[in-house]
Amino acid sequence: MDIQRNDLKQKKRRRQAIWLGAGIAALALAGIAIARLEPAAPGVDRNSLWMDTVKRGEMLREVRGPGVLVPKEIRWIAAETSARVERIVVRPGATVEPDTVILELSNPEVVDLQLGARSALVAAEADYTARQMSLESQLLDQRANLAGVEAEYESARLQAEAEGELAEKGIIPAIQFRRSQLTAEQLKLRVGIEKERIAKFERTLDAQLAADRARIDQLRNAADLRKRQAEGLRVRAGIAGVLQQVPVQEGQQVGPGVNLARVARPGELMAELRIAETQVKDVVIGQAVRVDTRNGVVPGRVTRIDPAVLNGSVLVDVELEGELPAGARPDLSIDGTIEIERLSDVLYVGRPAYGQPESQVRLFRLDREGNIARRVPVRLGRASVSLIEVVEGLQPGDQIILSDTSQWEEFDRLKLQ
Repeated sequence: MDIQRNDLKQKKRRRQAIWLGAGIAALALAGIAIARLEPAAPGVDRNSLWMDTVKRGEMLREVRGPGVLVPKEIRWIAAETSARVERIVVRPGATVEPDTVILELSNPEVVDLQLGARSALVAAEADYTARQMSLESQLLDQRANLAGVEAEYESARLQAEAEGELAEKGIIPAIQFRRSQLTAEQLKLRVGIEKERIAKFERTLDAQLAADRARIDQLRNAADLRKRQAEGLRVRAGIAGVLQQVPVQEGQQVGPGVNLARVARPGELMAELRIAETQVKDVVIGQAVRVDTRNGVVPGRVTRIDPAVLNGSVLVDVELEGELPAGARPDLSIDGTIEIERLSDVLYVGRPAYGQPESQVRLFRLDREGNIARRVPVRLGRASVSLIEVVEGLQPGDQIILSDTSQWEEFDRLKLQ
């Protein structure tokens, strides 16, 4: 007879429950451990990355910009009047002297106006000479009249003095002496009137001649202008140098003020740099500059900073202080580096991609073995062309990745291969 053992079933169920609970607990612990694991670091080729080491010491702050060499002295020659280009005598690139004829223009009206202005000036000068002679003749007549009156007065005065002595002695009547005395006084008054008349006539003569001279000066200026316009039909260089541009063609009609040619002195060059508007705030006049002409480096100094911004950049003029290398010429493309300041005893590193001055960034720092790079927060300070100050987050000797790591934005670790 079989005896039913319920206790064995209970023990079996208890064991199953224990194993089930243990399995669930193990799964839970495994899930927690897996959740705590960092995501797998992507592998990156070490040779494809740009890295640098954090250093402490002196950091040179610089800004860089492209530019061109330009002549110090440039002369644009403009048309004096409307004219037609008859002939281009000298082509760009030629060496010219101040009196070298570059272009020949034509305008018959300008020649006619010059002749008319010259004729008017000659006629006015002849009229002035004739008027001057006529007025001087009248002045001489008045002076002669004055001399006659003075002679009559002197004779009358002497006669009155003589008759005065005779009248005192009773030789002649007193009335006769009185008449001679009145005659002398009248002549004396006439002498004064004649002198005043001459003085006023001299002032009138000066005023009339001054008016004529002013008119002659006006006509002379007009004649000089017409002469200059006529001579301007033969366009001359004006300075010794190299003819750079002739922006007109033969047969072309040009108006007053139109640029006909540009002449520059090739031996006296300066640099014009275009500095980004975000970097030019630290540039001041007098700072040292290194100008790279692709064929040598020439030192210089900042001499002018343009107040206007054009296409996101500011024009900076640089006076070159060294000897220019062979091949330097106007409009040659160059690169200029301006020294802003020297920072002593600071942490610095190569400038990372998208690393802006005075900003907070997260950079990948390599571990001691150099196989794993972890992202760390870094605060950056003042920047140069290729260097930037490290304010917080890194220590001297730390290696960081400067390359663009935006493709691994979701990862905090990189495995270098």
